[in-house]
Amino acid sequence: MLKTEDFIKISDYKYKHTLNNAVIYIDDIANVESESLKQLINVSKLPGLVGDAIAMPDIHWGYGFPIGCVACTNYNENGIISPGGIGFDINCGVRLIRTNLKHTEIQKYKEKILDELFKEVPAGLSSESDIRLSKNDFKKAILKGVNWALEEDYANKNDINFIEDNGFKKDCTFDYISKEAIDRGKNQLGTLGSGNHFLELQIVDEIYDEYIANKLNLFKDQVVLMIHCGSRGFGHQIATDFINLMLKVMESKYKIKVEDKQLACVPANSDEGQKYIYSMNLAANFAFINRQIITYKIRKVFKKILNIKEVEIVYDISHNMATIEDYFYNSKKYKLVMHRKGATRALPPYHPSLPKEYQEIGQPVLIPGDMGRYSFVLVGTETAYKETFGHTCHGAGRIKSRSQAKKTINYQELMKELEAKGISIRAASKATVVEEAPQAYKDALNVVDIVHNANISKKVAKLRPIGVVKG
Repeated sequence: MLKTEDFIKISDYKYKHTLNNAVIYIDDIANVESESLKQLINVSKLPGLVGDAIAMPDIHWGYGFPIGCVACTNYNENGIISPGGIGFDINCGVRLIRTNLKHTEIQKYKEKILDELFKEVPAGLSSESDIRLSKNDFKKAILKGVNWALEEDYANKNDINFIEDNGFKKDCTFDYISKEAIDRGKNQLGTLGSGNHFLELQIVDEIYDEYIANKLNLFKDQVVLMIHCGSRGFGHQIATDFINLMLKVMESKYKIKVEDKQLACVPANSDEGQKYIYSMNLAANFAFINRQIITYKIRKVFKKILNIKEVEIVYDISHNMATIEDYFYNSKKYKLVMHRKGATRALPPYHPSLPKEYQEIGQPVLIPGDMGRYSFVLVGTETAYKETFGHTCHGAGRIKSRSQAKKTINYQELMKELEAKGISIRAASKATVVEEAPQAYKDALNVVDIVHNANISKKVAKLRPIGVVKG
């Protein structure tokens, strides 16, 4: 088993493996489980890797790649693409929505708001939407991304400016999508799903940088909402289908050997690699529409209960995705396959991908914590662009598996603890609440302090949950 001593400290918040191209941003390497470090080393041995395989402080064991990992491969020189480096929930991501309300203005309406949100936004493992599309209409919608939502009045024109990639991946097709994927996804647009996905009613609890917060139109005691979900069964089936395909051709056709079969991969520019990329992008479009419809439902609830129309997107960002990007590394230009598995883009100020409103401050980085403590808003930095290919952490990171949480956490006691903190819960399943208890996660404050102190992103605001909708 891998030993933490195999990593040497090269700065206060950064360790590097002594033999392999693997680094981790952490305050103490002893706090990282050896299984996830072993996965990081396995990733560092993948064909075509450029630079290091990079782990963030929220690292934990995952499928093939550890969760909290960035790995970039050389697209033009048989660098691989691996579904395990994206995850089963393709374009799982976070959207932050702001209102112009203060905490005191909604306190007496909170329970009613949560009741309506729980009614409007289906949650749970097999939850289905009230938006029903034929297979043909479903295909047309997903091919357009959030542009479809705009056409159907689920979005405002201004929304698109504040969604990563404007909510649309153009390089996509249904040519390689299985019937099972379509059947699983067709009735799930506008649903949360289960597991760690949520819709939270939050309060801006603390501002760390007044100037940047003002640029984001965030202020203390403000009511905001955070959505965390992805591509549901549609993305899961696409990942499953392509992992099975790559396992068949990886060695026989491309002579690729990996340390772990869960790292199944092919050259990104191969036939199978291209088919996966176009299919992955389709799942990304699904996730963008999914979060957009949930936003539409949130607006509907706030209009109904408080007659409030000013419900606007701060930003929408993915943390399970691969993108093909031009990038200068060690003064050489590469076309990279950027795998981000539980990692968030942290683009610096004046990056061309940013909306004009955020050019001066850098890209908003949205970090969900746990339902009992806090979440965070950060922004990207130049250091991240130089050291981590423009990435940072994505969340708190688990310290207890779901089965461990169920064995050690009592539902009734947990609910009392949350109630004492003024946090109300609406959930489709008691089991999910226990699995997602605060005790199952690292302290998100420690995680964001590490990336802040390492200067790969900068803290802007802390958000406190007052109401949670879960599957």
